[in-house]
Amino acid sequence: MQRPEIIPRAYLHRIRNVRKGLRTRTRMIMVLEESPSTVKELSDRLGLTSSAIRRQLRNLEAEGIVRHVKTGRKTVWKLTGAGQRTLEESMA
Repeated sequence: MQRPEIIPRAYLHRIRNVRKGLRTRTRMIMVLEESPSTVKELSDRLGLTSSAIRRQLRNLEAEGIVRHVKTGRKTVWKLTGAGQRTLEESMA
């Protein structure tokens, strides 16, 4: 997977702007834009631990960028409408 460009507005401003975290959140948002995913799927795709993925998902969820939906035993994460608009604005 090609390393994505850092997109400063890929999430809202209240989260601490740590460069490594920003890159991780940007990559996660790009994956979730393609299709809703579980923590395991995100972990496998991004090459990060599941605890790192969960921590970033909690940050994004607190800002309203992503939400989770329980389907049976699985929890699937997807972009919200606000998350999609934020992503589109940052790409413009």
